[in-house]
Amino acid sequence: MYGYTGKILHIDVTTRKTWVQEVGPEFLKKYIGGVGLATRLVYDNTPKGCDPLGPDNALCFACSAFAGTTMPVGTKHGVASKSPLTGFIGDSLSGSHFAEMLRRAGWDGIVIKGQSPDWVVIFIDDDEVQFFDASPYMGMTTMETQRAIREKLGDENVRVSAIGPAGERLVRIASIDNDGRQVGRTGNGAVMGSKRIKAIAIRGSHPITVADPEGLMRETLKLIKASRGPGTAKYRTLGTPANVLNMNKMGVLPTRNFRETVFEHADLVSGEYMREHYVIKDVGCAGCTIGCEKWVAVKEGKYKGAIIGLDYEPLFALGPNCGIGELPPIIKLVQLCDELGIDAMSAGVIVSWAMECYERGILTKEDFDGLEPHFGNDEAAVELIRKIAYREGIGDLLAEGTKRAAAKVGKGSDHFAMQVKGLEMPGYDVRSLKTFAIGLAVCARGPCHNRALSYELDIKGVVDRFVWEPGRAPLIIQKEDFAAILDCLVLCKFIRNCFENFYEDVARIYTMATGIPMTAEELRMVGTRVVNLKKAFNIREGWTKADDWLPARLFEDPIPEGPSKGAVLNPDEVRQGIEEYYLARGWTKDGLIPKSTLIELGLEDIAEEIGVEAEPVANPSSKEA
Repeated sequence: MYGYTGKILHIDVTTRKTWVQEVGPEFLKKYIGGVGLATRLVYDNTPKGCDPLGPDNALCFACSAFAGTTMPVGTKHGVASKSPLTGFIGDSLSGSHFAEMLRRAGWDGIVIKGQSPDWVVIFIDDDEVQFFDASPYMGMTTMETQRAIREKLGDENVRVSAIGPAGERLVRIASIDNDGRQVGRTGNGAVMGSKRIKAIAIRGSHPITVADPEGLMRETLKLIKASRGPGTAKYRTLGTPANVLNMNKMGVLPTRNFRETVFEHADLVSGEYMREHYVIKDVGCAGCTIGCEKWVAVKEGKYKGAIIGLDYEPLFALGPNCGIGELPPIIKLVQLCDELGIDAMSAGVIVSWAMECYERGILTKEDFDGLEPHFGNDEAAVELIRKIAYREGIGDLLAEGTKRAAAKVGKGSDHFAMQVKGLEMPGYDVRSLKTFAIGLAVCARGPCHNRALSYELDIKGVVDRFVWEPGRAPLIIQKEDFAAILDCLVLCKFIRNCFENFYEDVARIYTMATGIPMTAEELRMVGTRVVNLKKAFNIREGWTKADDWLPARLFEDPIPEGPSKGAVLNPDEVRQGIEEYYLARGWTKDGLIPKSTLIELGLEDIAEEIGVEAEPVANPSSKEA
């Protein structure tokens, strides 16, 4: 088999037993890899209704057909489980050498279940699986753990995925770190911690072969050239922090817990200012030809020595959204999140919610152990991040995520708890992004710009962002399916505009890598299939239509000033948009999936489990994005 190995490694950490699942080309073609394959493995190996932090929840890793090949920006891997934050599918992506080493060890994916009696490190050395005592690494940060394990094994080429103190304490926003890249957002670090796995180390020695080496190299050289062209220029120069001034200019930059959408200090936390004063080098993921990540360092002041790769989403969350208008404390905060192993996006939104609770008198100085976390108080924010990671004092509440924290605190704090399905909102205020609002509401993962991708429609002016018009649901679906395909391949989304004809080109390249025939239409169907698979998992775990909704603030608090002044979501329009989306997907008006839709997508077994007896309203196959 080319590209793939056809083998999934299953590990039971309770019994220390392992076994191999062999999968054929037809199965692999249906899900490709990455998030698609990881999600299918979770569906198949996680029993209905299980506790996300219990031993039955499967933690699944999967690389793509391009891992370790010459294909640029294709060496990423997907991780999925039942999310302890949302109770629904929790899928993440990470770009590092871990994916390549997983493939070189002979595996397309890993399924981990059970709960170890003691804290353990799993070492996968080709087809041999070893378990050794993790007690020497307990309490270490993510990067300290990785360095220490490489030193123990005496091999700097071993790749390690590790959790930090937050994952050890089952913080629901805990992440997994590998090579400084995060498996973030949905709490997969807490799932790993619940199994008492401090780290997974992997070493592989097998060659990676492709079906058509010469053809793939030609496509690689063409794509490298395109990826260094104008389509990725902003990512190469400023990285994603280029969004700060753009979003501020449009009046959609979440500020002070989404109270406002224009930040008066945006210039001082912008990508332009960062490039001039703080950037020390450009960094790319494994196999990257773009180098969007900007490593920044603080050279003076109270945060001197802080250094980290800084992207827009953590910057918005821990900067403007917390009212912090200087880069040094933001750099320190993101560094803390990465070292302690918590998702920086969720952490920033949680801290901003806590700050608003303090300013409103809902939580007091005593609740915060003497801290005064008003907006802009960077020292309080630093201490709150530490408290969350260690579940100390108020941190124990905040470690549960915004949804659970607001439910416990009450007093109207759920009004400004900026979450959907339990996952914190991304860095776009959707009161004036009416199309994207629907995309975030219905997204199976929770509100995710990387999964929905329909923000492009509003921000690029494809539609009038201030007005909802019927007929946009197919556009939302096209973007969502397109994103799902990229997440399966796994290709970086920053390269999405570097193809002459994405579906034709990528289907051809996939066949060159794997030898498995793939047409453009079959590739489109993969995205539709995986979106439906995620939704099916959520339905099985108790999803209802009420879960597809947005925070009250977006409906009831008009934007107070700036270019989007007065914008607010209309609940009737949002309901209409959500129902239109369901029907365009071929689902029922209540968001359930007919058996016939699932069968048409090749998900016959799932159709028998969660499918309903109803005729689909629309063909489930997506059209060109």
